[in-house]
Amino acid sequence: MLKRNSQLIEAVMFVADMSVTAAAWALAFWVRFDSGLWPAPLGRPDFEHYARFLPVILLLGAFSYRYCRLYTPRRSDSLLSEWFDISRAQLLVFLLMTGVTFVYKTYEYSRGVFGIFLLFNASLLALERTGARIILRWARRHGWNVRRALIVGAGRAGQQLAISLRKQRWMGILPVGYVDARDERQGMKIHRVPVLGRPDALPSLIREHGIDQVYLALPAQEHQLLESLVASLGEETVDVRVIPDMGSFDALNHSIADVDGLPVILLRESPLYGWNQVLKRIADVAFSAVVLILISPLLLAIAVGVKLTSPGPVFYGQERMGLDGRVFKMWKFRSMRIDAEQQTGAKWAVKDDPRKTAFGSFLRKTSLDELPQFWNVLVGDMSVVGPRPERPVFIDQFKKQIPRYMLRHKMKAGITGWAQVNGWRGNTSLKKRIQYDLYYIENWSLWLDARIVLLTVARGFVNPNAY
Repeated sequence: MLKRNSQLIEAVMFVADMSVTAAAWALAFWVRFDSGLWPAPLGRPDFEHYARFLPVILLLGAFSYRYCRLYTPRRSDSLLSEWFDISRAQLLVFLLMTGVTFVYKTYEYSRGVFGIFLLFNASLLALERTGARIILRWARRHGWNVRRALIVGAGRAGQQLAISLRKQRWMGILPVGYVDARDERQGMKIHRVPVLGRPDALPSLIREHGIDQVYLALPAQEHQLLESLVASLGEETVDVRVIPDMGSFDALNHSIADVDGLPVILLRESPLYGWNQVLKRIADVAFSAVVLILISPLLLAIAVGVKLTSPGPVFYGQERMGLDGRVFKMWKFRSMRIDAEQQTGAKWAVKDDPRKTAFGSFLRKTSLDELPQFWNVLVGDMSVVGPRPERPVFIDQFKKQIPRYMLRHKMKAGITGWAQVNGWRGNTSLKKRIQYDLYYIENWSLWLDARIVLLTVARGFVNPNAY
């Protein structure tokens, strides 16, 4: 029944795609020659020539759409990934159309029609697929086209999978039950999903409960059972999927990549790659440049204040650790005596620190001493938003005391951050700061950056923990 449903959905989607493509071709001709929006100095060609080319376009479209995975199941894919595949397919259609008309020069087709068709077809297909996705998700939430799944392993990974599948009913994957080897779990219900039996009963449970998918979600210490479990499923027609127990590792933004057909689990990755990295850098440069211009009178006033109230330079450069452990010089307005660490060595500032100058105490309390770091952002050492950088001499201590401490260096250090706007700065819990820093890295987006900047402004620069 499920296979028939899938075939029906694919057939409906194919017919809809071909209809949209045909409509986009006709609409492109109308816009170019009949709408009056575009001058036609050579006159209006006979539409019959374009109608004769339509079967070729549909054939090329059918090939391109299938080649670009538009007919593979997309229960868990994001809408953006589907739009990306549609864009790839449109580019392929356009290139094939251009190639065909170049090789078989039976008629001189308008390049304007080709361009308008490319735009209309991509837009209409995206709308059609978005509508289809909404309808399918509604249908799955109401019990149609649902796949029945067994989860092998009722441990951490298996339970998380069951929770996710039950919560995201629009995916249309129903967790029927667990299969687990532990005696104490037999007959239990875990997150409202029953434990149906042991792994040796897996084939019979599949047939008894009409299972379509099996998820192997074994704890790391039981992964040696994978080979025998997969072998026991050799005579079954179910889909088999492996869920690695990522909780056994100190992972960060984990994902799966493909290296020449070999699946590779990426355990520790920065979220900033490709366009994400480019967009964040553009935002950093634009924001820091504007801020430096706007606050230049304030910077000058602070510089004069530093110079008049204590001997020594206006700025103070201190080594900090940033992206991927790279050490850079972070700039601040000098707020302490020039001999502040000659006797004591590196040490954290404390309340009523005698090393501070009178004006420096005001600067540190209001965080105005941090303003020169917009220059660090402009030259690429830092970002506006990110984990606050620490001194290498302190990091050598912290990384031994706090698990996952070094993972915070998978992003550029920031002037402000998620930990800071939530009150974790200065003399506060390091573990809490790391927890908030890693949350930021794992959930990064430009919207989160904007929220942190707005919270920084809204909550002001004065902080009771700033010494």
